[in-house]
Amino acid sequence: MTQQVPQVPPTETVLAGVRNFRDVGGLPTTDGRRTAFGRLYRSGHLAHATAEDAAFLGGLGLHTIFDFRHSADHRLDGYDVELPGVRNISIPLSDPADGAEFWRLVGDGNIEQLRSVLADGQGVDRMLRMYRATIEERTAEHSRVLHTLAEDSVPALMHCAAGKDRAGLSIAVALLAVDVEMEAIEEDYLKSNDPHRRYAVKRSDTTEAGMSPEVMELLDPLFGARPAYLAAAFAAIEENWGTTDRYLSEGLGVSPETRDRLRERLLDRG
Repeated sequence: MTQQVPQVPPTETVLAGVRNFRDVGGLPTTDGRRTAFGRLYRSGHLAHATAEDAAFLGGLGLHTIFDFRHSADHRLDGYDVELPGVRNISIPLSDPADGAEFWRLVGDGNIEQLRSVLADGQGVDRMLRMYRATIEERTAEHSRVLHTLAEDSVPALMHCAAGKDRAGLSIAVALLAVDVEMEAIEEDYLKSNDPHRRYAVKRSDTTEAGMSPEVMELLDPLFGARPAYLAAAFAAIEENWGTTDRYLSEGLGVSPETRDRLRERLLDRG
């Protein structure tokens, strides 16, 4: 049975070893309701969670954690800490072989190499393509997420590495399914730009030159949340399916009954 939680906004908790954690509660829907607090959370990976972080997360009553990372992410950051009694579901939303050389350059390349792959808007273009592709090509994965959520799988936490792109899109899809307003989805998405939330850039060259303002500027499109990225995802839905309802029903195979169950799980009681 879905856990009953108070419908009051919690005090935001900043975790020591987990970036970008937040409760996706309080967002308005098109019919005047709001997402319930304590039902759906999002964050970066949990591999570096401290004992205090784990105790806090363990106290949320989580039923399911969705990890959207792939094997290369696990090699880089490690696997999530284990939380007793919580189901962990791995649903990679990208292929570790896709762009492997690109991401190697991001971590290890010199300034000339970074310019060659990121300058003149290349970084932004790459992110726009990725957001579109995740919507167009990962329908089976997003379908699985929604159907799992519609079961008795909440409270749930969704995360990738930074909690911005893959988790951000999965959260957006879940919010679309329960009729959250587009503007509210974007507002929540852009919170990933808050300084205490952003994924820390990892480079093998940590000298002043390796982390120079130019390097950071070149890398910013990859590590920042931008309205244009989410807009590209929404545009992909419109161009491929016409409407959000058709995307959910035809693209993801989500029935009206499943959407009703999602509303029961994720929205307040109205």
